Amino acid sequence: MKNTALTATHEALGAKIVPFAGYNMPVSYEGVNIEHETVRKGVGVFDVSHMGEFLISGPNALALIQKVSSNDASKLTIGRAQYSCLPNETGGIVDDLIVYRIKEEQYLLVVNAANIDKDWNHISSYNSEYKAEMRNISEGYSLLAIQGPKAVEAMQSLTSVDLSAIKFYHFQVADFAGVEHVIISATGYTGAGGFEIYCKNEEVLHIWDKVFEAGADFGIKPIGLAARDTLRLEMGYCLYGNDINDSTSPFEAGLGWITKFTKDFVNSEALAKEKARGAERKLVAFELEDRGIPRHDYDIVDGQGKKIGIVTSGTMSPMLGKGIGLGYVPSVFSEIGSKIHIQIRKNAIPATVVKLPFYKE
Repeated sequence: MKNTALTATHEALGAKIVPFAGYNMPVSYEGVNIEHETVRKGVGVFDVSHMGEFLISGPNALALIQKVSSNDASKLTIGRAQYSCLPNETGGIVDDLIVYRIKEEQYLLVVNAANIDKDWNHISSYNSEYKAEMRNISEGYSLLAIQGPKAVEAMQSLTSVDLSAIKFYHFQVADFAGVEHVIISATGYTGAGGFEIYCKNEEVLHIWDKVFEAGADFGIKPIGLAARDTLRLEMGYCLYGNDINDSTSPFEAGLGWITKFTKDFVNSEALAKEKARGAERKLVAFELEDRGIPRHDYDIVDGQGKKIGIVTSGTMSPMLGKGIGLGYVPSVFSEIGSKIHIQIRKNAIPATVVKLPFYKE
């Protein structure tokens, strides 16, 4: 297992450390519900330095990204970011990612930790035509997610940039905590607002300490990956390996909004046909009507107990106090208000298909 530059810091803070995507990562400090509420109501900090970062540069950088990604990266101006995915050749998804336009001919791709090698090989396989410069800088960079409604106010003293002026999915390369050339990105995986901070490994401990000094009066706390998962699920954000994978199409997963046919990209012809005819199954959000906690791989059944689908993500929502989840069902069961059942051990618990997000401020 690899360590992040902050692993020893997490251990000193009493974090429970678990193996995750090849790294020793903090899963919790005080407990998932406490940490979850800290982010929803205040401000918390995640070490997500296990994520992968690729720099794609040169005259054909955009052309390569347009070929391998589903969204239209030509819409990006310098200082803007975009959620996208990497379609594979067989109708599924290699990974989901965020694309940042750093300079005129330079882009940063941020990919999931478990998929770094797979994504690199996939993108590289298409680069023989474009010959863009590709650099895997994952090992040298750290990433802090400072999330919550108090993040802007708590962090403003650390930078000369007006944090409140950075719009969602925009970023600035600026000073932060006395360090120059830090990426301050108004992005995150929690739906609670805040920023993600990209810096070099040798800078991150200093930045971590300054973040906690600046946030002390705002009740800032370190947050583990368990709360990151419950936070993202309350928003209905997909998790690669659970809700999307090599065999789920963007249209099945509700990601048609990041699949743009204004260009040619990997498997775009087949995906266009799928869009035209409609996906046979869809990822839906559901809430349990009785007590119970849905879990990954639980069966979804109809009123007669016949299996119709599978749960991909599930938890007890800390903010709603009820079981929530995502899962794939035939399209006929995907309408808002549809009644389904979740098989939890011997009991088929009734559930209702709902509109996302589960939690609204």
